[in-house]
Amino acid sequence: MGSKNKLKRFKENETFRNVIQPTREEITKGSFLQKGKWNEFFGNDNPLVLELGCGKGEYTIGMAKQNKNKNFIGIDIKGARFWRGAKTAIEENVTNAAFLRTQIELIDGLFAPDEVSEIWITFPDPQIKYKRTKHRLTNDVFLEKYKLILKEDGTVNLKTDSEFMHGYTLGLLHGKGYEVLYANHDIYKNEGSPKEVLEIQTFYEKQYLEKGKPITYIKFRIR
Repeated sequence: MGSKNKLKRFKENETFRNVIQPTREEITKGSFLQKGKWNEFFGNDNPLVLELGCGKGEYTIGMAKQNKNKNFIGIDIKGARFWRGAKTAIEENVTNAAFLRTQIELIDGLFAPDEVSEIWITFPDPQIKYKRTKHRLTNDVFLEKYKLILKEDGTVNLKTDSEFMHGYTLGLLHGKGYEVLYANHDIYKNEGSPKEVLEIQTFYEKQYLEKGKPITYIKFRIR
């Protein structure tokens, strides 16, 4: 994507009501006013669902369309990517979807304890090298952050084409004694996967499937 297109998208994001772009300072110093008040942003008390590393927002929009009784927020640091999802939501009047431009590591500064009902992590970078462990979205540090903002019965969903990420996460969950509600190493060949796991496919997921790569899925609770 050219720099001119990126700048155009950044400027357009600033005009979208469904895009929130706090500064790092706002978040770290506790002055992000939306924290604990996301129900006011959406104008209802419906459950709040997050998609971490949402990319173009395909999953966020897809889930929002299927679940009008829930509110969805796609989170990504790359605003030029989720611009597409934000614009689609506006064009198609998907009022229960929004996008938040920030680093995922700051998530506990964006949401209050017990404010989030569900988290989706869809096709994250598996960060395979050992020195990149701290960047894996299901490592110990991230799981503790999710635990802080999730409701007691809140769930986390991991959908990935990476067998490494799938195995790493399962091993960590079992080692910590967390509750694994469902695990499947090939959702399109094995029965029992939830419909939102099968029916919503991102652009890259379709490419993975064309190459014959199995798609894995885990649903778990952090307690």
